[in-house]
Amino acid sequence: MSYDQLANRLATIADLKHARGLLDWDREVNMPVGGTSARADALATLQVLIHERETAEEIGDLVESARAAGPGPWEAANVEEIHRRWIRKRAVGPDLVAARSRATSSCQAAWLDARRTNNWNSVVGKLQVVLDLTREMANATGAALGCTPYDSLLQEWEPDLTRETTDRLFREIRRSVPAMIEVAITRQPSYRAPVGPFPVKRQRALAKEMMEVLGLDLVRSRIDKSAHPFTSGHPDDVRITTRYDRTDFRESLFATIHEVGHAVYEQQRPDRYRKQPVGESAGMAVHESQSLLFEKILARSDAFLEFAAPILRRHLRRRKTGAAEWEAENLGRLVRRVERSLIRTRADELTYPLHVILRYDLETALIDGALDAADLPDAWEERISQFFGLTTGGDHRVGCLQDIHHYLGLLGYFPTYTIGAVMAAQLFEAAKAALPGLEDAIRRGELRELLEWLREHVHARGRSVSGMKIIADATGSELGPDAYLRHLRARYGSAESSELRQVPPARKERTVAGIRVRQEDA
Repeated sequence: MSYDQLANRLATIADLKHARGLLDWDREVNMPVGGTSARADALATLQVLIHERETAEEIGDLVESARAAGPGPWEAANVEEIHRRWIRKRAVGPDLVAARSRATSSCQAAWLDARRTNNWNSVVGKLQVVLDLTREMANATGAALGCTPYDSLLQEWEPDLTRETTDRLFREIRRSVPAMIEVAITRQPSYRAPVGPFPVKRQRALAKEMMEVLGLDLVRSRIDKSAHPFTSGHPDDVRITTRYDRTDFRESLFATIHEVGHAVYEQQRPDRYRKQPVGESAGMAVHESQSLLFEKILARSDAFLEFAAPILRRHLRRRKTGAAEWEAENLGRLVRRVERSLIRTRADELTYPLHVILRYDLETALIDGALDAADLPDAWEERISQFFGLTTGGDHRVGCLQDIHHYLGLLGYFPTYTIGAVMAAQLFEAAKAALPGLEDAIRRGELRELLEWLREHVHARGRSVSGMKIIADATGSELGPDAYLRHLRARYGSAESSELRQVPPARKERTVAGIRVRQEDA
């Protein structure tokens, strides 16, 4: 009976979180500018209500009683996840929860205006408040969980992820990817870009068709427009957003495919435990593995483009655009084009991990106290020069204002993008081995077997085990960078066997804007 009481309490919390998610979604999609203050108050109140229920003293008593009753495997996993969250949440008082909720709402609104006008000074103070409150929260949760402050932030998004694991994976990527970029840029074939403009109405129709092709149940989902694409909601009420560029259809196409990967995962979570922590996704790195498997590995493959090219032509081709520009071979060259760029969300698959590692370096320094908000522009400029030989030229919209994450207090989130990409490559390699006809099925647009494989090995497991165990069980090996690097070398060429490989000479470590940097890191 004690387990049922515990589960009922968590079901109520799940409903409150669903309501909070819809308010967040509406803030990004529909809310008028004048609603910022009222929405911030409503979200803060709701967040405090959720926090009070998650940290109630009775939760601890019910956990002990449920443990003593000897629950089954799924119920036992649920009890332990509830207990872990209870400890984490009780480390932070309701006043700090409310203050941080209001600070992030205020900072998010300021970020939107600052990004539009390139006015860094208008948001830096609000960002510092968010950082100070996030550091305070990280210190408290880290102490309660027996880990470092930054590990406590990582584990909010991926429960068993650590800075040590992240450093190990990123070290191999830092070592291998820059030389691959040089080879790819030097060798890549030319292409012809389809000519726009591409009306938003046509792009929206294409997005909806792709949602259905990729297995999303349209009866239980919807798509809207926002400044930054995201997925939220409930398995029976999934909301995804995208954004449109009338001159480049890729912006919406790949943002939509990315978010569909998230949404399919949500729709295929285990029904029986839908309102329980054990029925949630394993973590954000695993979640990103699904969106990146769709967006980067699948949608940019020759097989998928052979299927998709006629669909793109039907929706987007204009009379003045030659048919050859819409052939799968040319589209493949277009969507796999490698170039050093300033914008993460528009980065190609090969340069993308360096954009994430840049942000990882900055946010670890922010949490460690080596960097403050005011230092971000200079630190960003140093890193973007090291990694890509580029400069923002003082345009913070393509620098430290381009992403919303830190302004919402989402520190510890960025690493999940690239760790998710590593997971995606390892999962797709395993799926191909288990499904010998997969590539031919993709050419026909038949993705049912792939979706069923992902449901069985990833989605339907919920949070009954850790994300790392899900990957190990599905692929037969612990998470590592090898499959990811094999995928990149196969698609973009190998630097190891090329006379073009130029490894920059090592030089001594130095400090720039509070961050230790090494030439070989770039």
